[in-house]
Amino acid sequence: MLEEIHLQGVVSPELSGKRLDQALALLFPDYSRSRLAGWIREGRVQVNGEQRKPKEKVWPGEKIALQAVLENTDTCQAEDIPLDLLYEDEHLLVVNKPAGLVVHPAAGNWSGTLQNALLHHDPSLASLPRGGIVHRLDKDTTGLLVVARSLRAHKRLVKSLQAREIKREYMAVVNGLPAAGGTVDAPIGRHPVHRVRMAVVANGKPARTHYRINERFRHHSLLDVQLETGRTHQIRVHMAYIHYPLLGDPVYGGRLMLPPGASDATIMLLRGFGRQALHARRLSLSHPVSQQAMTWESPLPQDFKSLLEGLRQDQEQHGT
Repeated sequence: MLEEIHLQGVVSPELSGKRLDQALALLFPDYSRSRLAGWIREGRVQVNGEQRKPKEKVWPGEKIALQAVLENTDTCQAEDIPLDLLYEDEHLLVVNKPAGLVVHPAAGNWSGTLQNALLHHDPSLASLPRGGIVHRLDKDTTGLLVVARSLRAHKRLVKSLQAREIKREYMAVVNGLPAAGGTVDAPIGRHPVHRVRMAVVANGKPARTHYRINERFRHHSLLDVQLETGRTHQIRVHMAYIHYPLLGDPVYGGRLMLPPGASDATIMLLRGFGRQALHARRLSLSHPVSQQAMTWESPLPQDFKSLLEGLRQDQEQHGT
């Protein structure tokens, strides 16, 4: 499904002598340079009624006409799935994602995703990459996600994310007792053998995770975690790398740790927590249009709260 948008602009004195593709990027900042260059090559850009090459210069007063073509980037279908929206305006949405909800369609999950739900809530999101989703959370990670509702907002939010201007803070329960907080600075890429997993590898992409201790239990710790980068499975991989894997993590968690002498109730609680204990609790950013500083917080989901209550009770029962 294609949608055509006709845009016009006039070359200002500040753009005098710039290449056409450079001038377009400044006149129409909602679109990426690669997309604008593609439209020039396709003949969708005219300067004073004539087609020009991307490298040709433009001069003050010249009139530029752009015939932009937008298309759905995938075949994701709208589905009536409930959304927990913490914020909504014409430019963005902030979603509180529950456990078990996949963010966007992929092999094995072509429906029932957050993206399907977003398209039902706002069909115009079909014209944006991945329905406007700017970043993702793993299926069983809960908490906050930001979604763009326009090309301009999407471009600016992605740029802010790449510039590390969007702050994402998490709470995690890990196996073990770190002596203190710290930073994990280790590159992440595909596991060399198990291709569905990520791992710390020499040729991976730079990744940095900051963590500090919020609360200690007998054999587990509650951590406050902040991402500086946003690699796939980053917190899960980094904490496993330093030998404090997330409790309940089915991929990187290793063997379940049971505190010695734990009650049947505690053992049942730990064995029954069927996901990684990770919650995206706080999201801070500058609004992509107004530039207003904004922060949202998500309360801990009930299973996470019950887990912490059980670990505290175990600690009290053993006098530690």
